[in-house]
Amino acid sequence: MIRDRISSYKELERLTDSVVLVYFTGDRPGFQTQMEQEVYDMFVDQLEAIGKVQRISLYLYSRGGDTNTAWSLCNLIRSYCDEFIVIIPSRAHSAATLLSLGADKIYMTKQATLSPIDPSVNTHLNPINASNKEQIPISVESIKGFIQLAKEELGIIGSEESAEVLKVLAKEIHPLVLGDVFRARSHIRMLARKLLEIHFKGNTEAIEKITNFLCSDSWNHNYTINRREAQVSLGLNIVKPNDELYSIIKTIYDDISVEMELRKHFNPAEILGNDEQAFYESKRAILESLTFGQYTFLTKGRIAKVVLDDGKRIQIQENRFFENWVRS
Repeated sequence: MIRDRISSYKELERLTDSVVLVYFTGDRPGFQTQMEQEVYDMFVDQLEAIGKVQRISLYLYSRGGDTNTAWSLCNLIRSYCDEFIVIIPSRAHSAATLLSLGADKIYMTKQATLSPIDPSVNTHLNPINASNKEQIPISVESIKGFIQLAKEELGIIGSEESAEVLKVLAKEIHPLVLGDVFRARSHIRMLARKLLEIHFKGNTEAIEKITNFLCSDSWNHNYTINRREAQVSLGLNIVKPNDELYSIIKTIYDDISVEMELRKHFNPAEILGNDEQAFYESKRAILESLTFGQYTFLTKGRIAKVVLDDGKRIQIQENRFFENWVRS
């Protein structure tokens, strides 16, 4: 609970000389959440309570989400402070990496990682996975890799041969999806450049180097970037926490991790035990500060034993009857 972290937040604010705002999107299997636009107004509530201050530190944990949300949140936070800091205890991937690019400083622990920001597109026109009937997200780098394979490994260089490659690709992926993928790529590169321009004013070479690596040169969306690479190779303004600051950052992360059960797999049978039914709650995202308090994205559900028609078998059914943000 937030009350258990009050002393840690006060100490973190003292050590960073800033107002701390905490945003966690959980990655517990089966209960994953992402950065979404719906959180914007809740950030406004938090920031209005905080008011205009010299320095805000966003303590951030997320595997990613909507890139436009990352852009909007960065600009929103910057409008309430003169200096914007991001503190990364563990993972700030994809859209969370994009958000971090707009910070004046990025505090990264030894285990903290960023990631590439190449986008994926998932629409009703995407291909369907035959095994689970779900739509397959398409990333621009997957398409780029296919085209590069055709050119470099298969030696396809002529216009007629290239046209045949595109025909093969269009048979598997709807042409409109292909268009959306490359439009998304251009969009994410534009956002990255604009955020980097805040700190690399006029340094086009540095901006392009970072943008190219995060959007394409890393080749794999699951690639992780530690603080040494972020600082030395990419040239981002990375700050290494001293031992005292690291201890506080780690304490906060561990406490929220336990509260959100990030390391605990969801096991309906374990929750049910010998009972016929049981109810559960799961905190899936958290937005909190000392000034305003806590918003929590909460899921509530019911687990029950159901006897099948033959009377010999029992099936465990789960029903999630509540999913929404609540103020704690």
